[in-house]
Amino acid sequence: MRNILTFLLLCLLATGAQAQLKPRVVILTDIGQPDLEPDDTESLVHLLCYADLLEIEGIITSTGWNCDPYPAQSAAYRDSVVEAYRADVHNLMKRSGQKAFVSKDKENGRQKTGYWPSAEYLRSRCVMGSQRAGIKMIGKDNDSEGSELIIRLADEKDERPIWVCAWGGANTLAQAIWKVKRTRTPEQLKAFVHKLRLYTITDQDMVYAKRMDLAFSSHQWMRREFAHDLLFVWDEGTWQLQCSLGQEYWQQMKDYVQGHAAMGKQYPDYKYGVEGDTPSFLNVIPNGLHNPEEPMQVGWGGYHTWALTKDSTTYAWTSWQEPAKSISETYYRQFYPTQLNDFIARIEWAETGRGNHNPVAIVNGRKGTDAIVIKAKAGQTITLDASASFDPDGDALTFKWWQQNGIGQTFNVDVDVNPAVKVQLPATVASGEIHIVCEVHDNSRYALTAYRRIIIKTK
Repeated sequence: MRNILTFLLLCLLATGAQAQLKPRVVILTDIGQPDLEPDDTESLVHLLCYADLLEIEGIITSTGWNCDPYPAQSAAYRDSVVEAYRADVHNLMKRSGQKAFVSKDKENGRQKTGYWPSAEYLRSRCVMGSQRAGIKMIGKDNDSEGSELIIRLADEKDERPIWVCAWGGANTLAQAIWKVKRTRTPEQLKAFVHKLRLYTITDQDMVYAKRMDLAFSSHQWMRREFAHDLLFVWDEGTWQLQCSLGQEYWQQMKDYVQGHAAMGKQYPDYKYGVEGDTPSFLNVIPNGLHNPEEPMQVGWGGYHTWALTKDSTTYAWTSWQEPAKSISETYYRQFYPTQLNDFIARIEWAETGRGNHNPVAIVNGRKGTDAIVIKAKAGQTITLDASASFDPDGDALTFKWWQQNGIGQTFNVDVDVNPAVKVQLPATVASGEIHIVCEVHDNSRYALTAYRRIIIKTK
């Protein structure tokens, strides 16, 4: 039965029934010597285990808190992880039934979910970005391979946005925007910036000693000049909780990640915290939990609201103040064991070419990962049915339904563990949205989860 179900899943992927275009991501990393600055190496291992779900269009080395100027030789640590991926990718390909790589031209085109890119493709996307930090470095002498790559990517005829995940400073992105502003019309500049999204782990476009001088950073310039054109997520909380939870769960990392597969052998011991940069790309993984274009929809990358930032001058999507801070932390603690299991299961695939698949959530007959939108009236009863969900490996399933706090209308929708539930809308419900999440869990060794968000729009 297990083999039959797995075969059926792979057939669905092959026919495109579940395949969709991957989200586009560009990584800005200040990766360094793993025994001194291990967290970027940890996050890079984690990222490449999801290369089937994310179109990794750039891994750009650049400045960060601990390296201004960025030493060019440190890019070798990034390249070592990519070479470990080369050793593991053929086992990872078995997870989606992939037999071979497509041509170079197709890899450089639009990749669908389930496709594992070649190591050659990833190496071709590894370039150097800005090696100096701060807004004063932005200008004609700061162009780099990284800033030029970002410009080329945004100029492609591709409707998908580009998520720039800043593990260090986002100076390279700021330089790309500066150049376009200087060389194109205001309308062309607006169109360019509209293609970009930025999720930055704190503000690292500076040396650590100057971290309180936020005007030093190019990040403030981007928030001020492009407040209505650039979706800017400034995370000041999720990354810290990621670091501390990683320490709490470190024994699992040691037992099931370190030393397992070539990439696990690249995974270093933590120093200050574990994988502090990981929330930036977890935010973009298409797992059905949220739409990253809507930062108030909580996901593996946290929960963020539009608010005044720590510089007391500019606005961004952030969760550094209450009540957003507590909402984000509560959900991140809830999701952490699940996303850790997901990572561990993928490392097992990398090591053995065998392992667990995620269940497939189907609600009211709807497949996929996009939110299901239901229009309803006050007093109406909404039936949500996930009983058609299945597990490719034949594992038994359990269910959990809950309403997200901090978005839309909140009323007492009880947590439910049945495959199908009824949501009774109050007779006096106001116009707006109600966000319900369905979780589908399997009972495997590393219990994996599928999600589906349901948005009930009332009028």
